Amino acid sequence: MKYLSAPPLHVPLAEAQKSMTGMASRLAVLLLVILFATSLTALSESSQYCDAGNGYGGPQCGVSSEGSPLKILIKGGTVVNAHGAEVADVYVEDGIIVAVEPYIKQVGDDVTVLDATGKYVMPGGIDPHTHLDVESMGNKAVDDFFSGQAAALAGGTTMHIDFVKPLNGSLIAGIEAYQKKAKKSCMDYGFHMVIYKWDEVVSQEMEVVVNEKGINSFKFFMAYKGHQMVNDEVLLQGMKKCKSLGALAMVHAENGDAVSEGQNKMIELGITGPEGHALSRPPVLEGEATARAVRLAGFVNTPLYVVHVMSIDAMEEIAKARRSGQRVIGEPVVSGLVLDDSKLWDPDFITAAKKRLLYSSVIELCSWNFRYVMSPPIRSAEHGKALQAALSTGILQLVGTDHCAFNSSQKALGIDDFRKIPNGVNGIEERMHLVWDTMVESGQISISDYVRITSTECARIFNIYPRKGAILAGSDADIIILNPNSSFEISARSHLSRSDTNIYEGRRGKGKVEVTIAGGRIAWMDGQLKVARGSGKYVEMPPFGYLFWGMDKEDARYLLSLQAPVKR
Repeated sequence: MKYLSAPPLHVPLAEAQKSMTGMASRLAVLLLVILFATSLTALSESSQYCDAGNGYGGPQCGVSSEGSPLKILIKGGTVVNAHGAEVADVYVEDGIIVAVEPYIKQVGDDVTVLDATGKYVMPGGIDPHTHLDVESMGNKAVDDFFSGQAAALAGGTTMHIDFVKPLNGSLIAGIEAYQKKAKKSCMDYGFHMVIYKWDEVVSQEMEVVVNEKGINSFKFFMAYKGHQMVNDEVLLQGMKKCKSLGALAMVHAENGDAVSEGQNKMIELGITGPEGHALSRPPVLEGEATARAVRLAGFVNTPLYVVHVMSIDAMEEIAKARRSGQRVIGEPVVSGLVLDDSKLWDPDFITAAKKRLLYSSVIELCSWNFRYVMSPPIRSAEHGKALQAALSTGILQLVGTDHCAFNSSQKALGIDDFRKIPNGVNGIEERMHLVWDTMVESGQISISDYVRITSTECARIFNIYPRKGAILAGSDADIIILNPNSSFEISARSHLSRSDTNIYEGRRGKGKVEVTIAGGRIAWMDGQLKVARGSGKYVEMPPFGYLFWGMDKEDARYLLSLQAPVKR
């Protein structure tokens, strides 16, 4: 019998090699320094992974699942589910949790035993909101389905749900393209589908997406005018179709017309820096769009999921709707919970960039403000505090990341115009740690609530519970061991994302994921990643989840209440 403990994660990761591309900038000297320094660091820096062109993630990179046990016994930990906690042993075999009992005897010499005494044994995290291997504003996000998932596993997340964009207007072609991207996956994943337009072809393809492709959610952008934004007619027709299919309608809630006007206004005022991004899309525009989406969903009588809730304005609209009995889900993201917008107003960026031409300083400065740009924007501190309170009281239900990572050189493309800054931040690796430190260590939520908002509720909403999101006999063996007494520190020099910047740089906290088990194999332990490219599985998510239960009766009551047509 192999007996392994789960010690604190003290083994440092090698510094990840960060690829850099040239940036278009009025600072010609700065450009030359970056290019020169990049060529030097490419030769000098070591990397845990091979470069993308040389078999990134292959066995030669030291990330293989060979020898990872198929039988695991976790002894002595506190098993935590959304419904409660107990001290118990957990036995895993062939990717499935076989038993959860107070004491499990030795089960053979071919079993790996993990000592979890004094630690928490929990379902692996499920991130409901990610964008891997995606193109945005002419830039491709640096994390693909291997590097992004590797980062997720290091942070205790064992499944994520990514957004599929249509390809040449076709939903089916979009799915096929993303299936190819996901062939390198090293953990389980699912898909949401994005809708840009409305016609009979889209309506018919939505049926195929739900009934044959295992996708039970569709996202509608109310922002990004001229690109992804839909009008109210498309949103209304899409909601009606979602209801008929038992699929969840999701919205990015910002008033795209008003945001476009706000952007033009900022440029006219000479506000071209990253603060212009936040000023052009204030909380009132997020609140207005949320209110509109809530009311349209109520009119159709279909459930609604509001992604990345970033403001008090949006949260209050969700709270009002839920108090009235409407089925609305609110998803804050970790950046909105723990950060504020102060960095967007850093006045020293350009001055310092001109004066300091050392590579490390230049790269840090180029991305310092810009790294925080996402939509809706990170708000002032009072919004984050209010979102934390709403999460602790059930007004908001689960936490995502909106992980869409870019390098500093990509972010710096907007040095003269905030509208050109690629929107997106990291978080898939940091979410579980930051939510624990921010919400559990502060006493705002219990350990069972932690499991609920990071794993179980996502599984329930997307109709894959208890296969996912639970430590129960018969559930998938996606498990983490978290040491509440161990500490973590976040740095771009040690994270597994391919990005050379991290919006949580330098943040420290308590509660560290020491072991991640994905699909019944140890994927992360002792600071080492042990996964195989292509080992991840696509998880089909069936329609008509719990949010749809009883809706037919509500529709029947509505029809009876009309007292129409009047007989004349």
